[in-house]
Amino acid sequence: MSIRTSFVDAFRNHPAGVAVITATGDDGPVGITSSSVISISADPAVLAFSLQSLRGSAAAIATATSFLVHLAHSGNAQLASTFATRGAVRFGDDMEWSFLETGEPLLHGTGHALRAVPLSTTACGSALIVTAEVVDVVTPARIRSPLVYHDRAYRHLAPTQPPQPKGAQP
Repeated sequence: MSIRTSFVDAFRNHPAGVAVITATGDDGPVGITSSSVISISADPAVLAFSLQSLRGSAAAIATATSFLVHLAHSGNAQLASTFATRGAVRFGDDMEWSFLETGEPLLHGTGHALRAVPLSTTACGSALIVTAEVVDVVTPARIRSPLVYHDRAYRHLAPTQPPQPKGAQP
């Protein structure tokens, strides 16, 4: 088995948070689904993600002066699937979204949306690593459990139960 195959198999079994990244490109709003978003620093607030290609929406995000990173929740599996599908209509009539005053497309009904400006891009293997400073956070009306990607499927985490006192019956 090749290193590439073993590496891909290893990460298939490592759950990752799901986000949808949106920006405004030359031809209007664009977006992609990402499972590579990570927090880098809290002060200043910095995140990073990777882009696997520099075509279409990914190319527009790579060159955008700002973008939104929408942290997906358990009810966003269809949204994530739509933004992960090549050629899918992402900002159609059935999609609830609007432009922020700053120009980025905001998807309604997601988790937190992090407005960010790029700090750097670094080529790494076949990917481009983007680091960005978070300059604003749009907080959802309701916090829900996160959407995760595991073994090639979208899944959500069950709510955690508070610890039971010793000797208590569940």
